[in-house]
Amino acid sequence: MEKTIYIRATIIISAIILLLKVAQLQLFDSRTRTSAQAAALSKQVQYPSRGLMFDRNGNLLVYNDALYDILVVYNNVNPAIDTALFCKLLEIDQDTYIKRLNRDWRNPQFSKNVEFVFLSKVSSKIYGRFQEHLFEFPGFRARLRNVRGYQFPGAAHVLGFINEVDQSFLDNHPDEYESGDFTGITGLENSYEKELRGAKGYKYILKDNLGREVGPYEEGRLDSSAVPGYDLITTLDIDLQMYAEQLMKNKIGGIVGIEPSSGEILCMQSSPSWDPNDLTIHKYRTERFEELLKDTLDPFFDRTVMAQYPPGSIFKMVVGLIALQEEVTHPNQFISCNGTYHNTKRDIRKCRNHPAPYNMSIALQYSCNSYFFELFKNVVDKYGYNQAERGLDNFHNYLKNFGFGATLSLDHFNEKPGFIPDSRFYSKTHPNLRSPNIVSLGIGQGELQMTNLQMANLAAILANRGSFITPHLLKSFRDAPQKLSEKATSKRSVRIAEHHFIPIIAGMQEVVNSGTGRSAKIDGIQVCGKTGTVENSHGKDHSVFLAFAPVENPQIALAVYVENSGGGSRYAAPIAGLLIEKYLNKTISISKEPLEQRLLETNLLPSVTAP
Repeated sequence: MEKTIYIRATIIISAIILLLKVAQLQLFDSRTRTSAQAAALSKQVQYPSRGLMFDRNGNLLVYNDALYDILVVYNNVNPAIDTALFCKLLEIDQDTYIKRLNRDWRNPQFSKNVEFVFLSKVSSKIYGRFQEHLFEFPGFRARLRNVRGYQFPGAAHVLGFINEVDQSFLDNHPDEYESGDFTGITGLENSYEKELRGAKGYKYILKDNLGREVGPYEEGRLDSSAVPGYDLITTLDIDLQMYAEQLMKNKIGGIVGIEPSSGEILCMQSSPSWDPNDLTIHKYRTERFEELLKDTLDPFFDRTVMAQYPPGSIFKMVVGLIALQEEVTHPNQFISCNGTYHNTKRDIRKCRNHPAPYNMSIALQYSCNSYFFELFKNVVDKYGYNQAERGLDNFHNYLKNFGFGATLSLDHFNEKPGFIPDSRFYSKTHPNLRSPNIVSLGIGQGELQMTNLQMANLAAILANRGSFITPHLLKSFRDAPQKLSEKATSKRSVRIAEHHFIPIIAGMQEVVNSGTGRSAKIDGIQVCGKTGTVENSHGKDHSVFLAFAPVENPQIALAVYVENSGGGSRYAAPIAGLLIEKYLNKTISISKEPLEQRLLETNLLPSVTAP
């Protein structure tokens, strides 16, 4: 009897323990509920459409193109499906089918009842054929993805491209991205990734123990719709941009055009470049990407913001302005020049043969080196010949106000700052600094370096008579609450009195009317410009031209830099003139067509370029 009671008590106690454990698992332990829910639910991602891009005139630049992921639940696949037809439709072979369908099922991260990506980046053309037969392949479904397409074969550096995120990116953005997501890598795609990408939506689907869909979870109350990204209006004028690309074909260098009154970048061309459609997400992308990487001319190197060049003679306007502001000269000062400049007894520098520079405007018109060597020395020696450090640092501070020696653009993460030397830089090489040691700075040579963007911004400063708005590529977001930053709307002063720009601009007018920049002249429009020839120890000199037009109420300011092409009047000036005429008149005059044709046909590339 006692033995029977003992057995009954043991059974009752065991039953109570089991009941308590079940209660714990089902009522109190959230981990168990979560695990069960995960086994019964499928969380399906709804990808948003990425924001489109337009130019300033409403022309579509970047649109979304459809790609598809083919998803599968292994246990729902019919072993008797027509694999030959399946593979033909998706343009894969049988080995690929077997390899992609099977996983290491011993690995706990894989489950035969959980959906996974069978094939990614399927084009809309291939998917169109596959969709017609999708009902024949139970267990498979498609998921739409948006990738980029480009309306024009240009502006590749500016627009940028997207790419699939890698593990290092995911490690840095664990809450924002998942494996398989795309993100902007370069250009505006990268700069405004947050605004362009939109927000994902999610659908929660109930499944049975075999992974088959039963219906929406909780009648869809937890579902959310994808939110499209904001459309981006760029400051570009795509007609001007494409014309710049045509003129720079088979040449190395950069062009930046700016609307002076707003700081909006009208065109931004680095050459050589590529067709942005080459790097859309398609099966030939890797091959094309590797070709571009191997190209010895480095098309991925954006010469508008990454190349740092000596500015050459276009810097003479800056030297003249600072000399006037510092009152070490006046507009009508005469400085003798007989074709040479005697810097020291042993250092005699060349200048070209030209009429006597009776004033600063004439000196600019004929780009007299002697005149600006002397002005630069006057600025540096203002506090005394033995206090050149103080004079140079004062000069350096003016240059910083012009935006030199620092990054300018709001939209470029790859922009370089250029370089403007000060007394600390020379302290090791010239412990007793004197103005003759650094006189090359007076004509934009020596250690001075500027980017193409900084040169164009200098043109905008001259056009505005002493101020500029930070150059930028974003005009607005369509239907978005965001406003442009203060830097993109507020003016910055260069601390030069406006009346000092009068002789500088007069000289720039004569450069184009009857000086070294005559090839940039346009009938009916007064162009102000300055040529530059930059010494190059590795080959032909570089050609540079800075300009704005019209002289009153300027609409465009730009800088053209053509590497290894000789003097500024040979290529940079005529290219700039054609661009200005195209922007202001929307066409090229008949009289300029032979010049245009010559520039379009000119090939300045080295004889060996890409392998």
